[in-house]
Order: sequence, then C-alpha cells, then structure tokens
Amino acid sequence: MSMNAQAYDTYKKATVETVAPGKLLIMLYDGALKNINNAKKAISAKDINRAHQEIIKAEAIVLELMSSLKMEYEVSQGLFDLYEYLYNQLVQANFKKDIKLLDEVEGFLAELREVWQEAIKIIKCAPAADNHAALQGINVKG
Repeated sequence: MSMNAQAYDTYKKATVETVAPGKLLIMLYDGALKNINNAKKAISAKDINRAHQEIIKAEAIVLELMSSLKMEYEVSQGLFDLYEYLYNQLVQANFKKDIKLLDEVEGFLAELREVWQEAIKIIKCAPAADNHAALQGINVKG
C-alpha cells in the first residue's frame, strides 16, 4: 500500500471514529444507498463483477446496522428483523443480479434514512438532558 493510500485510510478511520453517532448512522445509510445505485448501474451495463462488489458492500453495511442495535430496546428487534430481511434480499439480488430486488431494498433504506434524519433533527432541538437520553438508543460502532 502506498504512503498516500495509508494516509487516506488513516484519515477515513479518524473521521469515522470522531463523528457523532447520528451522523455516522446517516453515513451508513448513504453508503448502502450509493452501493445499491452503483450495483444497479453495473447490472444495466452487464458489469457483473462490479455489481457483485457493490452489493457485497451494501450487505456489509446492513450487517453493521444489525450488529449496532441495542437489543434491550423494544424497537430493536423489529429493526433487526427488517435488516435481516433486507440483507437476505441483497443476497438474492446479488445471486440473480435482480434490479427489482435492489429497488425494494433501496426503498426501505431510503425511508429508514429519512426517519433517522428526522429523529436526529428532533434530538438536536431537545434540551441537553433529553438529548443525551435519546442518543443512548443509537449504538453505531466506529
């Protein structure tokens, strides 16, 4: 690995480790949506290898979302089940190179991203004590 690549990797790691949990969550959704969009373009262009790589990246992000849930919260099991479904749809989309399956996953992730974005805005407007308590439910690892 070149010095520039190592420096960039170090920068990326530092950025992820210092970003607020809510922002990191949105970054994960953005990354998955970008990967899905890239995979759809690759499938359309008959670039099967690139489509595979992009879907694998989206799968990894969904797995990260699953692993970051705090299961002591009631909503977490529902989110886990949804993420598991989306992961399985991504696996099938990768196997079949099926744009319709990718569209389905993309729709769910875009909606979840929007909901989390709105929740983060609400949390930012809440008093500091409420803000801290609300963020306890977000556990996104760096």
